Amino acid sequence: MRRIPLSLECRFDLAYNAAHALCLAALRMRGYRAQSRYIVFQVLPHTLGLGPEVWRVLDQAHNRRNLSEYEGHVDVEERLVLDTIAACQCVADMLDTVPDS
Repeated sequence: MRRIPLSLECRFDLAYNAAHALCLAALRMRGYRAQSRYIVFQVLPHTLGLGPEVWRVLDQAHNRRNLSEYEGHVDVEERLVLDTIAACQCVADMLDTVPDS
């Protein structure tokens, strides 16, 4: 099988969507639903106890995602992709510590 490297934009999209899905899962585990995509990042201190070092990265990723999605302006740097992946991993790690209800 041949391995085809993913573009920076594709890696960003995958990392952002994974982070959003995990944050949404954390919110739903607490019994809430969100009407906007952004809220799942804003409430991370309440849903998983994560601080600004995580949710601010995801906020920045959300803003870049919106520029790309709604205005067609794709401007993603390698640093943001790596930071988004790291923030996503923090969310996943915290989700693993939440006891089953």
